Amino acid sequence: MANVNLLGWSYRYVGPPGLRALVRPEAEGRSIHSAADFDDWASNLAAVELAEPFTFVIDSAGVLRLAPRRSEHVVCAGGGPVLGAGEMNFRKESGQWVVGEVSNQSTGYCPDISSWPAVAKALDAAGIDHPSGFTHEVVFRRCLTCSQLNIVREEDFVCVFCDEELPREWNVEGPGR
Repeated sequence: MANVNLLGWSYRYVGPPGLRALVRPEAEGRSIHSAADFDDWASNLAAVELAEPFTFVIDSAGVLRLAPRRSEHVVCAGGGPVLGAGEMNFRKESGQWVVGEVSNQSTGYCPDISSWPAVAKALDAAGIDHPSGFTHEVVFRRCLTCSQLNIVREEDFVCVFCDEELPREWNVEGPGR
């Protein structure tokens, strides 16, 4: 079950069990505590990597962690619970790195769109300017009938696997969150 903390809900990993086996301390995402941390990390990346979105998590301490796009969120998080997860890209504005786009797209953690405050707080703490919310929101729901995970598109709360109605409230980890 997700837990409440001062920064919002935490989300535990709900993705394929086999991906958890990839978790290794040396593979965790880079912790970004400041704009200088990001600048240092980004200076070692190829231009092609900087052009793509990054995998991100907000760890249970509220710190932004970044990894290359094709990294698994559970690996980026070191296997632990997160306060937020998704993808974000960066661009330079007036010599400073800023977040261009950010989503909660993580099928490993399936964070609710209400995870935005934790993401914003981590970016603020790192001194990185950002949009006022997710630029692309992904709505995750678990079907109460067949238990399959769904991504809700265009406000159509119907299970793509069994055609049953999906709950309006986030329920990926189960009822009674």
